[in-house]
Amino acid sequence: MFDADDIKQNIPVQSPVQPDQLTLDSEFQFNCHKGVTCFNECCRNIDIQITPYDILRLKKRLGMDSKELVAQFTVPFEMDGHGMPGLKMATKPNTKACVFVTEDGCSVYEDRPAACRYYALGNMAVRPKDEAKVDDIYFVVKEAHCQGHDEPVTQTVREYRHNQGVDKYDEMNREWRDLIIKKRSSGPTVGKPSERSMQLFDMCSYDMDSFRDFIQSEGFKSVFDIADEEINTMVEDEEKLLAFSFRFMKQVLFGELSIALKEKAREQRIEQRKDIWAERKDDEVTKYREDLEEQKYCGDPD
Repeated sequence: MFDADDIKQNIPVQSPVQPDQLTLDSEFQFNCHKGVTCFNECCRNIDIQITPYDILRLKKRLGMDSKELVAQFTVPFEMDGHGMPGLKMATKPNTKACVFVTEDGCSVYEDRPAACRYYALGNMAVRPKDEAKVDDIYFVVKEAHCQGHDEPVTQTVREYRHNQGVDKYDEMNREWRDLIIKKRSSGPTVGKPSERSMQLFDMCSYDMDSFRDFIQSEGFKSVFDIADEEINTMVEDEEKLLAFSFRFMKQVLFGELSIALKEKAREQRIEQRKDIWAERKDDEVTKYREDLEEQKYCGDPD
């Protein structure tokens, strides 16, 4: 993908991103609290991408299911040229302010998204040239309005991440992030995913309620060799369910076989679907004949 020099060269001149690459043990100066004059300003002009673990935390806090949360508090966007589905935090009507910001601060602070926890740090996943591993790099985001950089508090990136509780978010989202990187770096070798693949990615990323129903379905159980006890555990524990959804996507989208298939499951699946395929073929032939007949009797209006 990129190396550090590539990143520095591609940062716009007016960007708030500072060009120096930081490690976990690098120190930087920053502190945010209600006493700073710019308190809440960063929440009034947002562009926040939502991750799968963000969804889990927010829906639990608000007592909503996945679909309700996504519909009410997020907006969709395309993460790449193939239309890979992503979500961003919604804003208040006719503003750029986060839907959860109040005069007293964030109303979901304990369960705020990973991007909010990182501020005023930025994080980027980078795959070095000619290597398979993915590295994390960090950098300071210094916006003109932010007075937190003048506060006399210095800490390492590692300490800041721990204090902001971002470690858990990164742990839960890492496999999902790697999926996206793999898709982007594969480029033409993978090609544009099918509509069904996009729907699968959307469900496994942002709709654990539907995915929970899916793994309990007879169709799923007829193909994948998973003990009922394991399925029941995932049904009760959404974090385990989310982790399994990433494994499932890797297997279905990239052929990384980590979930056992039942013996002859593929052959049985093909046999079961033969009638459906035949019916679709008959429908296509019938429609083609109807179109020919219509052209024959209607002719060209000219």
